[in-house]
Amino acid sequence: MATARVRLPPKLRPVFLGDARYRGSYGGRGSGKTRTFAKMAAIRAYQAAANGQSGVVLCGREFMNSLDESSMSEVKSAIADEAWLAPFFDLGEKYIRTTGLPGRVDFRFAGLRHNLDSLKSKARILIAWIDEAENVTEAAWRKLTPTVREDGSEIWLTWNPEKIDSPTNKRFRVSPPEGAKIVELNWRDNPWFPSVLEAERLSDQSRLDPDTYQHVWEGGYLTNSDRQVLAGKWEVRDFEVSPSWDGPYQGGDFGFAQDPTAAVRCYVSGDTLFVSHEAGKVGLELDHTTNFLKQRIPDFDCHTTRWDSARPESISFLSRHGLPRSVAVEKWKGSVEDGIQFLRSFRRIVIHSRCTELAKEARLYSYKIDRLTQEILTDIVDAHNHYIDALRYAVGPMIKRSGSVAMFLSSRNR
Repeated sequence: MATARVRLPPKLRPVFLGDARYRGSYGGRGSGKTRTFAKMAAIRAYQAAANGQSGVVLCGREFMNSLDESSMSEVKSAIADEAWLAPFFDLGEKYIRTTGLPGRVDFRFAGLRHNLDSLKSKARILIAWIDEAENVTEAAWRKLTPTVREDGSEIWLTWNPEKIDSPTNKRFRVSPPEGAKIVELNWRDNPWFPSVLEAERLSDQSRLDPDTYQHVWEGGYLTNSDRQVLAGKWEVRDFEVSPSWDGPYQGGDFGFAQDPTAAVRCYVSGDTLFVSHEAGKVGLELDHTTNFLKQRIPDFDCHTTRWDSARPESISFLSRHGLPRSVAVEKWKGSVEDGIQFLRSFRRIVIHSRCTELAKEARLYSYKIDRLTQEILTDIVDAHNHYIDALRYAVGPMIKRSGSVAMFLSSRNR
C-alpha cells in the first residue's frame, strides 16, 4: 500500500494520533490550526471512503449565512495543497465529495445557530468539525453531541478564546472530556508561519493595546481591563538589556502539584521595569530545579534570587545544590498590596516577548468582582500570579511598607 507524508505543526501531531472522541486546538492567529484541521478532515474522508465507508464530514460554525462564510474554501485549499489527495475529490462550486473510491464521503456545511434541527437529518456524520467554536452556545453543544453518534465518530473544534466562562472554553479547555486531545497553538508553533503575517504581527504588537494583541495573536482571553491589577502598565516587546540598567534582579516562586515553579529576571531603568527572562514548569521536582532554571535563564546561578520565604527548607536545598545565592524574600502584613503598588508605580513594565507566561498573567491577574453589584473590589483574585509573585520577590528589597514607593521612584529619577 502506498504511503503519503503529511506535514503538520509538531504540537498537533499527537492530537491526530490514536483514538479520540474529541480533538481540538485553540489559540491566536497564524497558528495554522484551521488549515491543519481542514487538511486532516479531507484525509480522514479519503481514508473512510477508501475503506468502503460512506457518510458525511460536517463543517459547522455558530453562524453561517452562506457558503462564503463556511470552511469550504479552507478545505478546498487544503486538498489542493496535497498533490496525492486531490485526485480523490470532486470539488464543485457548492460541494466537496470523494470520488473514485469504494465508499463516498460528502462534506456538508452548516450554521449551528439556525440549522441545528436539520443536523439530525444528515445521516452518518463521521466527523463534525466546528471552526470558530468560541461562540457556540451550550444549547448547540447539547444538541450536536448526540447527533454525532456513529460508531467511531468524532467531534473536532478550533477556536480563538475570548471568555474564560464561554461554553466552549468550559467544556473543552477548563474541564475537557476524558480522553480529549486538545492543545493550545499559536503563531510561534507554526513552522511555516509566513513572513507577511510576521509583518502584520509586529505591526499589531506596536499599535494595539496588550489585551487585544494577546487575544489576536497569542490566544489570550479578551478581559475586562478595569479588573486587571496591572492595567495600563505593561506591554510586550523585544529589547536588548543595556549595561546602564540596574540589575539583574531575580525572583522565584515554588510550585505545587498543579502550579508552576516560576522564576524571572528583570532590570530597572529610571521609571521602567524590564523583564528579560522567565522559566517555569508544573510538577518540577526540587532536585531538578537548578538545572532547569540554569538552562533557561543564562547565568541564573550567578545572581541573587529571592524566593518565597514560606519555603525555607526549599531555599536551603537550592542554596546547597547549585544556586548558592538563593535567599528568602522579606514579607510583612500587606506586603502583597505594597508589592503591587510598587509594580504599578513604574511608568511602564516591559515584558520581553519570550516571557509568554508572565504576559498571560499580566493580562489575567485581576481584582475580585462583587457577584451581586458587579463592582470591582480591592481584593485580588488568588490566581494567575505565580510569575507575578516571582517578579514581586525579584524587586523585594526596593518595596517599602505603605507610603514609601513614591519616594523610591523619585530618588531613581534624579
